[in-house]
Amino acid sequence: MSPTARFRALPLRSRLALLVTVAVALAVAAVAAVSWVMVRAQLRDQLDSSLRATNAEAQANQVFRALNCVSGNALPERPANNLSAQVQIVLPDGGHCWVDGKGTLPVSTPDLEVAQRRRGAVLYDATTSDGVAVRVYTQPALLDGRAAALSVAKPLADIDKPLYTLAWVLLLVCGVGVVGAGAAGLWVARTGLRPVDELTDAVEHIARTEDLTVRIPDEGDDEIARLSRSFNSMTAALASSQDRQAQLIADAGHELRTPLTSLRTNIELLARSEETGRAIPPDDRRELLASVKAQMTELASLIGDLQELSRPDAASPGPLQVVALHEITGAALSRARLRGPELRFDSDLAPWYVRGEAAALERAVVNVLDNAVKFSPPGGAVEVTLRAGELTVRDHGPGIPAEDLPHVFERFWRSPSARALPGSGLGLSIVARTAARAGGSAELRAAADGGPGTEAVLRIPGAPTPPPSEPSVVPDQ
Repeated sequence: MSPTARFRALPLRSRLALLVTVAVALAVAAVAAVSWVMVRAQLRDQLDSSLRATNAEAQANQVFRALNCVSGNALPERPANNLSAQVQIVLPDGGHCWVDGKGTLPVSTPDLEVAQRRRGAVLYDATTSDGVAVRVYTQPALLDGRAAALSVAKPLADIDKPLYTLAWVLLLVCGVGVVGAGAAGLWVARTGLRPVDELTDAVEHIARTEDLTVRIPDEGDDEIARLSRSFNSMTAALASSQDRQAQLIADAGHELRTPLTSLRTNIELLARSEETGRAIPPDDRRELLASVKAQMTELASLIGDLQELSRPDAASPGPLQVVALHEITGAALSRARLRGPELRFDSDLAPWYVRGEAAALERAVVNVLDNAVKFSPPGGAVEVTLRAGELTVRDHGPGIPAEDLPHVFERFWRSPSARALPGSGLGLSIVARTAARAGGSAELRAAADGGPGTEAVLRIPGAPTPPPSEPSVVPDQ
């Protein structure tokens, strides 16, 4: 398994703690390294300054010795000069004379160049005859009227020892910092992920018990609070959906019970007549068969409505395309005239194109017209107009009480005056659903002129008119 895969296999809090530890370790290591380099540079600068100052102070004191060195005479014993440095003279021909210190310095090319006046003062690292690492400063000198170079050296141990001590201190601080960062990272991960643990427990509880009433505290405005609010909204929506589903099943069972009971009773009467040989009078038999047919039609209509309402709101039942609403309304009017032959239909349909599914839109318009046919008095008129995307269907029936208007689009809701009439109470729900899918709305209101009857209004936004080469979709009539 690769390191990346092993890292991803760790629990989230372990990954957070590890990332915090690594980040702090890198930060502490970077700070320690920069600090060590800066201290080293500062100490070397101080050492170089000390070498320059030593040279300036020792210049006059070395003249006498330099003369002896140049003449080739041996240097006598002399008291310590307290310079705490090694000093020697370098001649242009490569000769050198030890002046002070515990060991001689090697004569390097830069020393000869300085003695020969080919370059100015120079600083470099070197090693004495007894193996001590030193920092050397060589500058031009004029001794007894002759050109020479004066080299002064101090041991690098003067800065190496403090740097060595500082390195151990920084290493110790880094170790303590990394351990502390690991502990802090683990604490932060546990504290920060506690709401996530609560969310996980809630999800597991819902999975076990299917209890959608569980809510998680969502105080604050951070990401965890937003996640908690989103989870609470999701469970509330699921609970509401579950309640609506249960209500739909209960209402559907209630609505199915009546036609099924009537259908079973009629079929039992017909079966008993066949079994006993007692014939049912022809008129009664015709009424029974007509009732059976009516109940079967009502069951088929109710099942179709339930199938329509059972589809998810987000899923479109068919491909959306530009269709002619005026043509769809004309086809629906043809069907409505067959269902209400005694009624007069006045239509005024202006061309209007919408984006939707032709079959669903026609079903919605047919449902609105069926309501108008159902509540219109014999010989009455139904007025249908289509203007700028607003389809209005006006009947001249008894109308709907104002207190019932907010409920007309609810599933299975039927006004007291409509309970004796055929229907499932789902037609207007389908109308509202279809209008919403097409981006519009549906409304039921009292007649605008104050007269008897009700107006059903469908508002559907328009779509670009299809070009002549692409005729609009017209539903089968």
